[in-house]
Amino acid sequence: MKCLVTGGNVKVLGKAVHSLSRIGDELYLEPLEDGLSLRTVNSSRSAYACFLFAPLFFQQYQAATPGQDLLRCKILMKSFLSVFRSLAMLEKTVEKCCISLNGRSSRLVVQLHCKFGVRKTHNLSFQDCESLQAVFDPASCPHMLRAPARVLGEAVVPFPPALAEVTLGIGRGRRVILRSYHEEEADSTAKAMVTEMCLGEEDFQQLQAQEGVAITFCLKEFRGLLSFAESANLNLSIHFDAPGRPAIFTIKDSLLDGHFVLATLSDTDSHSQDLGSPERHQPVPQLQTHSLPHPDDFANDDIDSYMIAMETTIGNEGSRVLPSISLSPGPQPPESPGLHSEEDEAEPSTVPGTPPPKKFRSLFFGSILAPVRSPQGPSPVLAEDSEGEG
Repeated sequence: MKCLVTGGNVKVLGKAVHSLSRIGDELYLEPLEDGLSLRTVNSSRSAYACFLFAPLFFQQYQAATPGQDLLRCKILMKSFLSVFRSLAMLEKTVEKCCISLNGRSSRLVVQLHCKFGVRKTHNLSFQDCESLQAVFDPASCPHMLRAPARVLGEAVVPFPPALAEVTLGIGRGRRVILRSYHEEEADSTAKAMVTEMCLGEEDFQQLQAQEGVAITFCLKEFRGLLSFAESANLNLSIHFDAPGRPAIFTIKDSLLDGHFVLATLSDTDSHSQDLGSPERHQPVPQLQTHSLPHPDDFANDDIDSYMIAMETTIGNEGSRVLPSISLSPGPQPPESPGLHSEEDEAEPSTVPGTPPPKKFRSLFFGSILAPVRSPQGPSPVLAEDSEGEG
């Protein structure tokens, strides 16, 4: 594989790498006949991102040498990001960028041709990998918003940088509401500062959603996509369904396509019901239930309707390897055959960067990452009563 990027497209490629670095620690690079694909997924498999650069994006693009199969590789995100670390330097000094993939030496070579004849060469080691692909269909989502990325980018500016999640919903008068999400706890909710932004229907190119619907997703990944789309002056489309179902963010241009698939919280019912209400800032009491889950709770879950599976294909065999399931400690339902792997013990039971009580639905399966509950019943007696002696 060999491709050559020139002019302002070098900075566009660098911005795409910066957006992907907000999600995953590994970059999957795969040359295709339709263009160069850059993909990543986070460790908890709750976020997936993909950029596909068309052959016209490059001055020269060759997916594979004649007589050889298409190669694919996986490299560390930090290694590839170091090449495009300074976007200002790319814009001012770099004239063209050459990327070549050599399967014999297991090296990904990135050459930056700068002004005054300066050439910087980066030899990055990689690993052979299977194809990484998330199965999703934006057309199956009943709700869709489309607006210029600049409008949404300005809407998220007032939110604190440390805010983890944001709620997107449709309020009264078909206003699109962005609100900071906080756990509804008696100690923290009353003291937390709630930030809310309202956008009118006229700010959107297309608004296909009913009043009262709302989803909550991670703000960090959303900002990464907004930063790229805003710099490229592209429109952003948001496809979503009920809370707990993945939300799909898409950008499209004649030279590139971008897809971000983010998990949503499954406990946003109280937030969606009070959008646009003057009493929305008051904490809503939650019922405390201590019943144990039904033994067949996971077996009865509609996995097909909640699953966005990552499929891995090797060559032309078309075989798929389903990832493992992460469940929190505690009472475990019986395992379904074919869904257990050795990585279950190593994977975290909660999404990194979010408090334990939050319930994210996995992008791969319909399992809910619930908080760990302490066992019920009296505490065991650790020592005998000394008053009975003598």
